[in-house]
Order: sequence, then C-alpha cells, then structure tokens
Amino acid sequence: MADPTARPAALGGEPLRLLAVHAHPDDESSKGAATTARYAAEGVDVLVVTCTGGERGDILNPSFGPGPQTPEEMAGLRRREMAAAASALGIRQQWLGFVDSGLPEGDPLPPLPEGCFALVPLEEAAAPLVELVRAFRPHVVTTYDPSGGYPHPDHIMCHRVAFEAFHAAGDAERYRVEGGAEPWSPLKLYYNHDFSMNRIRTLHEAMQGAGLESPFGDWVESRSAREIPERPVTTRVRVDQYFPQRDAALVAHASQIDPDGFFFAIPRDLEVDVWPFEEYELAESRVPSDQPEDDLFAGIRTQEGLV
Repeated sequence: MADPTARPAALGGEPLRLLAVHAHPDDESSKGAATTARYAAEGVDVLVVTCTGGERGDILNPSFGPGPQTPEEMAGLRRREMAAAASALGIRQQWLGFVDSGLPEGDPLPPLPEGCFALVPLEEAAAPLVELVRAFRPHVVTTYDPSGGYPHPDHIMCHRVAFEAFHAAGDAERYRVEGGAEPWSPLKLYYNHDFSMNRIRTLHEAMQGAGLESPFGDWVESRSAREIPERPVTTRVRVDQYFPQRDAALVAHASQIDPDGFFFAIPRDLEVDVWPFEEYELAESRVPSDQPEDDLFAGIRTQEGLV
C-alpha cells in the first residue's frame, strides 16, 4: 500500500497541504466533505485522519439489512466504506488506530469501555498524530471545537488530540521519536461548523418558504429551547460545485447514512441557492489573515514557494 503521507510532486513550488482530523469513518463525509473535495480537485494535498475504526457504531440505515455481528466485522465493513468515501472525495486517508468508545446512553450514563479512545491518556493518544503531522507537514488542520460538535466522547477526544498535535508537532523537545520526522508547525487550525444553528435554521426556513416539509423542525425547536450559544464563524468556503462528491461520499457509508434521511431531504438546487458553502471557525493562526475569509489558505497562499 502506498504511503498516505507521501507528498506528490508539484510543478512551480511546494503543494499546499490540508489535514482533516475526524473521530469515526463517515465523519469526514458529513463535516467539511465538499471542502476537502474542492481543495483536492484544485491540487491541494488533502489527507483525512480517522482516529477510530467505528467498531461500536450501530447500523443507522434502516434499509441496510442485518449488520456485522462482532466489532471486528463492523471495523472491516467501515474500512471498506471509508475507502469508497475517500475515492469519491478524491482525498487520501489514514487510520490513527484507536478503538471506538461508543455513545453512552442512559441515566446515569454507563462507564466507557476499557481501552477505548476517549480513555487513552492524552499524550499517548496524540503521539501518533504528532508524528503524522511531522511527516505530512500540513499547512492547515481542521477538526471539531472543544465540545466535539456534539457530546460524543470520541469527538471531544478528537478535538483534544488535534489541538495537542497542532501545538506540539513543532516542538522538538516534545514527542521525541528516534528516527522520526523533523518538527513541523501547521500555520492554521480550524473548527468545522457544518451543523451550526444558523445553517440548520436557514435551510429549515427555506424549506418552509418553498412549501416543503423540513427535516429540521425538531432540531430548531430543541436547540433553541436549550439556548446553545453559536460559536463564531470566520470562514465560508464556497463548495456547491462539490456537493455531488460530498453526497457520493455519504452514500458510500451505507451502514450509517440513510439515502432517504435528512442528509438528502433538502433539494440540492435549494441548498445551492441558500447555503452554497461550508463554514469554519479560525481557532488559531500563525500567519496574518483578514476576516471574514473565503479560503482556508488565506494568508498562506502568498508565501513564497507554495502553490
């Protein structure tokens, strides 16, 4: 198998590189997928890192049929789905190798399973990602905000690991590995905002205005009632030309994504009209960049030698 961190040659300069860090297979297709497809099509070297194998995921597509009977079989299925999704997006992907924590349910919540990703000590969990950052040398890293986007323990841990790697990979005194890659400091760190209340409400109201049934009514009511504060949006990347690649990647995760579910309930022409972009929060930047942005590489493209 080809090394997923091997950088392709570029004419005229060093290629821009984007690292998207996600918790489970399918997250890369529901969060920032059209962005990665766009940048890959434009020649950016895009690598998705998946922290866990999704072993404890349920079959969420009612038309899928009987699912795997063991975590090992589920991991194998989700690896195959992930490979198909990566192909649809035109990106590369690498596993970090940790075990899915599952989503605890009940009151009180049950303890997390021993050895799962969310229980791994931070430095142990971050070490392989630090080494990957040093090998791949991304200019931009994307991941989730500190809440994880929603309170799944693996999403919260994914944020912690990505945040740690962003700050530690450039420090030669931390995570030292004999014969490892040289330190590397990414230039920008972003948080995905694909399920922001602003997006959900905008699509919901557009559906109602068109006389169509919205799949987001319960979301709008429940999240408004809880008064969840909106995180700041700094960056909107126009990606409507890449909705087909995003949708193909979603469908590739057949065990998780219902083709008749909410992901596909919004007519694409309506979505293009009212929400043709994906949003991000610039969490940290080591280069100056004016806001609002329309490019994750704003402030980086002007550097000599980058294309």
